[in-house]
Amino acid sequence: MKKETFVTKEQIEEIVKTYPTPFHIYDEKGIRENAKALKEAFSWNKGYKEFFAVKATPNPFLMSILREYGCGCDCSSYTELMLSKAMGVKGEDIMFSSNNTPASEYQFAAKLGATINLDDITHIEFLEKTLGYLPKTLSCRFNPGGYFSLGTDIMDNPGDAKYGFTTEQMFEGFKILKEKGVEHFGIHAFLASNTVTNEYYPTLAKQLFELAVRLKEETGAHIAFINLSGGIGIPYRPDQTPNDIRVIGEEVRKVYEEVLTPAGMGDVAIYTELGRFMMGPYGALVTQVIHQKHIHKEYVGVDACAVNLMRPAMYGAYHHITVLGKEEAPCDHMYDVTGSLCENNDKFAIDRMLPEVEIGDYIVIHDAGAHGYSMGYNYNGKLKSAELLLHEDGSVQLIRRAETPKDYFATFDCFEIFDRLNESR
Repeated sequence: MKKETFVTKEQIEEIVKTYPTPFHIYDEKGIRENAKALKEAFSWNKGYKEFFAVKATPNPFLMSILREYGCGCDCSSYTELMLSKAMGVKGEDIMFSSNNTPASEYQFAAKLGATINLDDITHIEFLEKTLGYLPKTLSCRFNPGGYFSLGTDIMDNPGDAKYGFTTEQMFEGFKILKEKGVEHFGIHAFLASNTVTNEYYPTLAKQLFELAVRLKEETGAHIAFINLSGGIGIPYRPDQTPNDIRVIGEEVRKVYEEVLTPAGMGDVAIYTELGRFMMGPYGALVTQVIHQKHIHKEYVGVDACAVNLMRPAMYGAYHHITVLGKEEAPCDHMYDVTGSLCENNDKFAIDRMLPEVEIGDYIVIHDAGAHGYSMGYNYNGKLKSAELLLHEDGSVQLIRRAETPKDYFATFDCFEIFDRLNESR
């Protein structure tokens, strides 16, 4: 399968006249089509809601697009809650799913009326002490331990994850919460990351639905919602087949009717907290080739670095690369594609076969729409780049300006330092 870019060389050559590389650019058309498909895929469930994982792409312009399709916000920090509040998102449209949570964050979440998703059984007492009460609706995050498998394939290792209640703690926790006056319960789980298979959600759903039935029967708790969280991935590699969200939604419906409906639980709402699936394929990092190096290997140096996209450096993650204007040329040259950080892992690709690359070429690094800009940092004093939105009519909007040296030095108490830096330029 060939990975296509949503921008052309001609478009980028026009854009850079106003916004120099590197920058992240997002495809409004793709975002809208995907959000619409997700909503339709789960329309069979009356209470369905997608809580967009703000951590993936915390940009209010992009979040506003998703809001048009009924999406709420999944927040995991104080500032993500602040961003949601600033956008007018509040109450049941916010899911607060953090871990190792400070009291101040629980207090702010409660003030906003967010649904709180507890990560640990000890947080029951902590939350009650913090707030002076327990909300009438609470969710608990489930971690069954061991390995999560699809057939004979191990997908992930929940037993190694720091998150969630054990099975025994779920039953104990629900009993405690019910005794303390909680009336409506949610179950949440995230058992595998970036799965590129239509089987993950239905398999997870069956496990959670069966747990929900047992919890209702043994504790008498009213299960108001089941949150399948994230985990639906994207095809980073060209040979991967994308998930079909409509097939996934239909398979979850079948399991729902098989497990929950016969148990008298046909009113349970289904929630999701997708980030990568919602934004990943619809964002790209655009960068320009500024150097080439010919030593023990062939290197292509670009004006972006791991500050702009750290997944390859941090995880060894694959991101496809297109050299704009050379889409049809043979990939007969092997390169490492590098940034300029003083770290040898600052590489977007290693031993990657590409068309012959020349200085001045524009490169698109695919699937950077989630966990791209948001994971950036300022090592080596590097500054984070701009974010742009490509509208459906072809126009481009700046939705986050690039950082400046003033931003970098803004947290110093000695602001005269910046004045002296300006004087020395």
